[in-house]
Amino acid sequence: MSSATPPPPPAPPRPRRLPLAGVLRLGRPSEIWFKPALSAVAAVAPPNLALLALGRLDLAMYTMAGSLCALYAHNRPYAARGRVLALVVLGMTGGLAVSLLAASLTANAVVLVTVGALLAAVQKVLCDASRVGPPGNVVLTFISSASLFAPQSLGQLPGHLALALAAGAWAWIVGMAPGLVRPHGPERRATAQALEAAAAYAVAASGTARPGATGGATEGAGADTGAGAAAGTGLSRARAATAAAVHAARQTLLATGARSGSRRALERLVVRAEVALAAPGDTDPERLRAWARALRGRGPVPQIDEPAATADELLGVEAELRAGKRPLWTRLGPLTPLAVRTAVGCALAGYASLALGVGRPYWALVTAASLYQANLTLTWSRGVQRVVGNLVGVLVFAALVPLAHLHPAALVLCCLALNFGAEALISRNYWLGSICVTPMALLITEFARTQDAGELITERVLDTLIGALVGLVAAIAVTNRRSGDRLEQALAASELARERAARLSAEPRVAPGALESARRVLAGALVDLRVTADAAAGEWWQRALPMERVVLTEQSGHRTLAATVRRQGLLLDRRTSGRAEDVRS
Repeated sequence: MSSATPPPPPAPPRPRRLPLAGVLRLGRPSEIWFKPALSAVAAVAPPNLALLALGRLDLAMYTMAGSLCALYAHNRPYAARGRVLALVVLGMTGGLAVSLLAASLTANAVVLVTVGALLAAVQKVLCDASRVGPPGNVVLTFISSASLFAPQSLGQLPGHLALALAAGAWAWIVGMAPGLVRPHGPERRATAQALEAAAAYAVAASGTARPGATGGATEGAGADTGAGAAAGTGLSRARAATAAAVHAARQTLLATGARSGSRRALERLVVRAEVALAAPGDTDPERLRAWARALRGRGPVPQIDEPAATADELLGVEAELRAGKRPLWTRLGPLTPLAVRTAVGCALAGYASLALGVGRPYWALVTAASLYQANLTLTWSRGVQRVVGNLVGVLVFAALVPLAHLHPAALVLCCLALNFGAEALISRNYWLGSICVTPMALLITEFARTQDAGELITERVLDTLIGALVGLVAAIAVTNRRSGDRLEQALAASELARERAARLSAEPRVAPGALESARRVLAGALVDLRVTADAAAGEWWQRALPMERVVLTEQSGHRTLAATVRRQGLLLDRRTSGRAEDVRS
């Protein structure tokens, strides 16, 4: 009989601690914070001022639905931006149509809250699956939920929807107008961000490398000696940030449409950032920064000559273009737990508001909808930010409401100023932007008629607290056990991509474009692995995650990337790396 002690049973899942430190910390503003801020004002002002001149500010809710579409897609190339903005306008109008139809058919508040919760879930899933970007589903849900409780008749629907579509068409024009001045601005900016991130990673890697280590090491030895684990963790974060920036730049270029000469030059610069990520020790950070500065200017795109690698790079890009994106429906399945959380949380928040007789249950519904992020930890953080921002925001409303009541024009101007402030501040932290969003939403309710400010403040505070509390409880109750399965799938995909790239790199003869395509697939798989691991790590009641395996897979994957760039001959000659001017424009 064996005397071996049987292994202990696996420990039951334990909830992870929800953070408080850093939740309200301010970050750096977005690089293009002024663009959505100015676009919002440019899209909202003409319709509202026209309604003011006509004495019909009561219709502003419908024009606002279309105007707020100008907040979307500012990071996308203009060819892709036009498509995304058109879809957002149609999606906004579709949600508005469902809400107005429901409002015209029934006055039952429970039914209306249920419709709003289902709409919120659909909007959340579609926005996340399509990766539409900020502000995501929150604006869509705000408009559709508020419309559910606006007095409505069937005969009014066509006119109100026409107003929304007309304002949406104007928002589309506002969003596309900067392309007349700087047609390649978004892709130049994305490429510059990738180059700057790669330069920062190269500096970090050189600062933590072991004495005598080869230049191609992708793991700083600070995890083993010197500064120890802290330096290794910092380097890993820098590497993950660089990989995400490079991946974002690549996806931006793939969305630009026709491959012009400028785009081909940008593709080669992104390849330089990819090479720096794979082999930071063989990279000159100053050269990367010089290229980034040139891209942020208004001059032509820097041209780099790499005849040995050009054909393979272009074949790899062509293969990626042929592969295309995953169909939208394949990305919906993993979002099922998030959809259930949103529907349940929004419905319960609305019902609780009704039970307490607050009067505007859609505020509680929208608060719950705004909480749900990729995992429970991020949802908790967003809840804290939402509550703090809304509570400070009602104080701002109390200070502004005497001014807004002086004249309808003052009301419109206050809303425009708050619209600008919200978009200018929200990239620093969600709660800071909410300080402007909250009074703006309260003032919008005054477009139809002047209301008691004390009552509005009381109802908004109660609905905020109800929505945040009930929404968070729903997020805890609806667990997402699938995140562990997705992490296993991401690990398997990364390991398979690494094996293929390593095999091709070791073969004496490789088909044209095959190694470049394999390198790009591996790089994308590693980015997806990191995103999936971070999302899974933030879930409650999750089984033990193979985080050590994730780290080892990332390390081996980046070593393989370094081997592929050497095999492809993509490394620049460092003898000339000190001359950042050896680019021709």
